[in-house]
Amino acid sequence: MRTTAALTVLSFSAALVLGTAVAACRVSPVPPLRWAGAVWVETVRNTPLSVLMLLFFFGFTKFGVIYPAFTSAVIVLSAYTSAFVAETVRSGINAVAGGQAEAARALGLTFGQSLREVVLPQALRTVVGPLGGLFIALIKNSSLASLLSVVDLTGVADRLNTDTARPIAVFLGAGAAYLLLTFPSGAIVAVVERRVAVKR
Repeated sequence: MRTTAALTVLSFSAALVLGTAVAACRVSPVPPLRWAGAVWVETVRNTPLSVLMLLFFFGFTKFGVIYPAFTSAVIVLSAYTSAFVAETVRSGINAVAGGQAEAARALGLTFGQSLREVVLPQALRTVVGPLGGLFIALIKNSSLASLLSVVDLTGVADRLNTDTARPIAVFLGAGAAYLLLTFPSGAIVAVVERRVAVKR
């Protein structure tokens, strides 16, 4: 459970930063940035996570890209989740009243300053719930790290099943352990969402 929790927290932290940057590119007035953001989102989001895991860990070694299994899992989970974070944050940006950005421009703020100081703080508050949903989905997606022999909940369950040949007991136990991680996460997200909700 510690390994699964570490995978989730590290991957989501990186995905939040990368996804927000990609979302900024998606709404940028610079066409090449918008194009690059769109390519990243559509390519990563529409490729199966298991394929990305195996391609990065086994395929990229041909080009000298070699990382430990845990680090590789964090990198791939971060990249994969960032595409979904980007679209979620972009929807939050689009939900901010257009007058906010216009007022920022009237004050002489650049696009970057307007996004950072005015738009993003409001956008992130409106998408706490969806981001929380992505966090919970990431807890479950982290199970694919076992493909790289990472000793997470699913990896341990696989080993126990091989040793004991009791799949029902083993995987019910693993499922219960995942619930112990996801239920409190959902409750925390609900509390945070209520506290930062934008008053309209």
